[in-house]
Amino acid sequence: MREFSFRVGATEGAARTGTFTTPHGPIETPAFMPVGTHASVRGLAMPELRTAGARMILSNAYHLYLRPGDGHVRALGGLHAFARWDGPMLTDSGGYQVFSLARYRTVTEDGVEFRSKLDGSRHQYTPEGVMRIERNLGADVIMQLDELIAGGSDHATTRAAMERSLRWLERSRVEFDRITREGRAPLPTHVVPDGAPPLASHDAEADGVAPPQALFPIVQGGTYDDLRRASLEGILQTGAWEGVAVGGLSVGEAKAAMYATFDCCAPLLPWDRPRYLMGVGFPDDLLEAVARGMDLFDCVAPTRMGRHGTVFTPDGTVQVQKSSFRLDRRPLTDSCPCPACTHYDRAYLRHLMVTEEPLGPRLLALHNLTFLLELMRETRERLAAGTFAGWKRDWLLRYRARRKPAVID
Repeated sequence: MREFSFRVGATEGAARTGTFTTPHGPIETPAFMPVGTHASVRGLAMPELRTAGARMILSNAYHLYLRPGDGHVRALGGLHAFARWDGPMLTDSGGYQVFSLARYRTVTEDGVEFRSKLDGSRHQYTPEGVMRIERNLGADVIMQLDELIAGGSDHATTRAAMERSLRWLERSRVEFDRITREGRAPLPTHVVPDGAPPLASHDAEADGVAPPQALFPIVQGGTYDDLRRASLEGILQTGAWEGVAVGGLSVGEAKAAMYATFDCCAPLLPWDRPRYLMGVGFPDDLLEAVARGMDLFDCVAPTRMGRHGTVFTPDGTVQVQKSSFRLDRRPLTDSCPCPACTHYDRAYLRHLMVTEEPLGPRLLALHNLTFLLELMRETRERLAAGTFAGWKRDWLLRYRARRKPAVID
């Protein structure tokens, strides 16, 4: 019996619902994954995320490798036990972090050499090493190491990065398969404090067995259709995958170019596998991507924006610190079930933000996640009812009516 499977449900045009089954349970798609970079969605508890509607959480292998260390996470029972999340999890390889910390790293054919932003220490990050890190962490879905470059890069630069990502994918697959056959390397012996429970690594035989995981390849190629097609062709020639990711977007390219890339990639992706669009998480972008056949999404923007006072509403984004909120006793939105909308009013939320009370950023980050999770839930319902296209059109017309961040009067 396969540990991973995907079943397509209702369809409307290219859009579809689906069920992605993993060892830690199913995910109904389209679905948004909150980003818990350090095995924690900043400021929020896992039960809050579950109540908000989250079913799959993303963490980052690069950051967990640096601190506390992937070996420590494995010794403590793996990422699920460490984070106290019993649902599906995904780890990104760290390709985006390598891209965003350009001044600290050097990219070669072998991999990436970088200097830690924490202590300045040097590290070698290779496709094989990333597989060992991610198999130590134990997330259900793990990503290859790819070379991400800036949006708007020229064709030759983009092609070189795309082709290198394909070569790194093959190396990742070979190491992934080796660990599946041979098991994980033993960890150093760790001594726990007196009276503390034993670590998972104290049972060396059981701990050496790699948990069932799905390796996803990443389609690269910038906004060049020919390179995207070549990337996907190379990926599919290497064998069957449990899912395929589309990366390298939302890194500076225009929205029209991003949507055109959706149009290019989606029809070529395997129909019977989940399609994961990496790093895209604004409401309108999610709906545009769903309409083009994408299934899974993640982005740090909802929580980051919330912590700085910007929230999603059906009428666009709103800055909570605006003075027009000072005496406004209405809820932030009428339809959102999050605590910020059901228990507090706009005046109080503004007060929390301007006085820098920690509750404010927490509530607004949770609101933004809830808003996106509810948007995906309604999307699934509309697809099942066959009314997605008209609803999407009306929803986007309202959301985009104001080009600048909206202020609720």
